[in-house]
Amino acid sequence: MQPQERIAELKKERNAVILAHNYQQPEIQEIADFVGDSLGLAVQASKADADIIVFCGVDFMAESAKILNPDKIVLHPETKACCPMAAMCEPSGVRMLKKDFPRASVVAYVNTSAECKAEADICCTSSNAVKVVNSLDSDLIIFIPDENLANYVQRFTDKDIIPWPGYCPTHESISLKKIEKLKEEHPKAVVLVHPECRPEVIDAADAARSTEGMLNYIRESDKDEFIIGTEQDMIYRLSKEFPDKRFIEVPGAVCPTMKLITLDNVLAALESLSPEVNLPPELMEKAQAPLERMIALGRGD
Repeated sequence: MQPQERIAELKKERNAVILAHNYQQPEIQEIADFVGDSLGLAVQASKADADIIVFCGVDFMAESAKILNPDKIVLHPETKACCPMAAMCEPSGVRMLKKDFPRASVVAYVNTSAECKAEADICCTSSNAVKVVNSLDSDLIIFIPDENLANYVQRFTDKDIIPWPGYCPTHESISLKKIEKLKEEHPKAVVLVHPECRPEVIDAADAARSTEGMLNYIRESDKDEFIIGTEQDMIYRLSKEFPDKRFIEVPGAVCPTMKLITLDNVLAALESLSPEVNLPPELMEKAQAPLERMIALGRGD
């Protein structure tokens, strides 16, 4: 029996749902019940009609699923699949900033640990970061942990943003030089990049969008060729949704920790019901409100 067949059996037996991020390997996307961006996955997790959630993504995503579903079993098939940007932000540092800027509101990108979310007033994703910031009463915002996303949001708000100096290594690797080379090779292509990219890359693009925002942009576009400035496996989903269009990846845009999720460890997780995500109840309670506020605001792009 192939792993995919056994996973399907166990999923039914255990009343489990599999959620997978757009950056997961194609074979993982194929076994998932829902594939999406961070906001879409958070929404799906919040209304999952299942006893078990198998989260195919990095650590903060599985944590968020548990926070939104404290009474469900949440499995993260590979505990080493951690987000390097989330690891750049420490709750003690956030508390220091809050002390230094007491009138500031704290916006936590979902790419943060549960401990950092617990220090925030509201969470955001790349799809609604601008909407979230502009929804707040305060004119001073502490934005964690992505400096590039904070700088992107600053373009669309009159509020003053204090950025945390973190970054996504995968999106940081998407350089202006790479984008310019691809534009020379594909002069008719539309350039879509992620808001986690460097400012000069965003300036060179036709649009900056979250991964789900890219889908919506392409759906509404009459163009048929696109340079995609985000993690390379986003192109698998795009190619499935738009088989008549051509997508060009940026060389080297790979998130190695996303690739640690495999069919074998998804199968093992369903068989053993481990590794299970567990967080202290008081931490989940503190982190739940900022996540729910984010979900209530909805998508921005």
